[in-house]
Amino acid sequence: MKITIGLSLSLTGEYAPMGRQAERAIQLFIADANASSALRVGGERCEFALECHDDASDPVRCAEIYRSLCADRHADIIFGPYSNRLAGIAAPIAEQSGRLFVNHGGAGDELYEHGNKLIVGVLTPASDYLRGFVRLLSQLKLWRKRVAIVASKSPFARAVASGFERAAEERSARRRGVRVRVKWNGAFDPESTPARLFPALKRNRIDALASAGSYQHDVDVMRAVAESRLNILVLGCVAAGVARFASDLGELADGLVGPSQWEDSFEIDPALGPTPAEFSRRMRAVGAVDSPDYPAAQIYAAGLLTAAALASAGRIDDAMLRAAFSDLRTTTMFGDFSIDRVTGRQLGHQMLLVQWHRGRKVIIVPESHDDSGSLDFPAGWRLLLAGFEALRLTRPADLDDDESESDDSDADKDEPNHD
Repeated sequence: MKITIGLSLSLTGEYAPMGRQAERAIQLFIADANASSALRVGGERCEFALECHDDASDPVRCAEIYRSLCADRHADIIFGPYSNRLAGIAAPIAEQSGRLFVNHGGAGDELYEHGNKLIVGVLTPASDYLRGFVRLLSQLKLWRKRVAIVASKSPFARAVASGFERAAEERSARRRGVRVRVKWNGAFDPESTPARLFPALKRNRIDALASAGSYQHDVDVMRAVAESRLNILVLGCVAAGVARFASDLGELADGLVGPSQWEDSFEIDPALGPTPAEFSRRMRAVGAVDSPDYPAAQIYAAGLLTAAALASAGRIDDAMLRAAFSDLRTTTMFGDFSIDRVTGRQLGHQMLLVQWHRGRKVIIVPESHDDSGSLDFPAGWRLLLAGFEALRLTRPADLDDDESESDDSDADKDEPNHD
């Protein structure tokens, strides 16, 4: 029996760098799955085939592709496109057609808030992206944690920023002195925005800043802040999880922190498929990029999970497959998997937190462990010390063991005027 996976990917246009990685990865999954001859559905041996179209990073083209995929039923399983923007176009089309929608490429919370009953989320949703960053800040007990969040107006960025603010308002974070003092919601123009935003950062004595938006938004924000005289100790952004971040920012990337859905250096013993390191080696062997990013891992993991759901369901039926996904509790090289039975929102997968050091990413959350007791500094201290080195700062005179943030007032919270 042949089972066809149908989808669009951005092989050209704005999202092409990630779309092409995802294409290589799904091709690799199909080759690996068919070579193993392990998949059986209802006792019958099955092989996968692929129907992949280039959506050119264009919402109109994406919609046309998914209407066709869902209408002609040449594809047995519908996978989503890459990017939250395009997934938001494709998901309702699949839902209206009664088709299962395996969402490997869109992290927006709104995808699970509109009553889509057949969606399956593989990614941690956007609102959880920076929760680890807030927890890390809360570990820095010896300095004031006055925080700024700089977010664009996209639904994805709004979800990331809202999740960040909720995490900062939690009792554990507030008790440890985390306060959001400045919020910027809008476009960031490197030529004009700093003159409007930076005075507020200085006035509020901001010492930690997070950025959420498009890849270019984050790069522009990080470059402007790192090159400024603000001396903000801890900088984080969503884009820092992408491999090309260091090459685009150069030495300015050192010390910057970001969330990551997946890293090939993460040690895990998956129940399904290869380890992260093995997957990365396989991607390089088939001519993919030297260091595959999370979009490649996400779609390969989606293939592994789909194979497991098919084996459990025993037939190719959208409703039965959705139920099988709901019952699935497992791990792949992408991490843990389990979904909310009603919404399809991913619950099991946990975000990593990475920091750039001399051109390479280091996982700082979760921390590595050994039994020798040699890791006697918490992640927060490692972050702080690395931040001093990366930003070429001297130890602040007021960084004192007896210092704590006791001011609970929000009087100096600032929202600069902007479009």
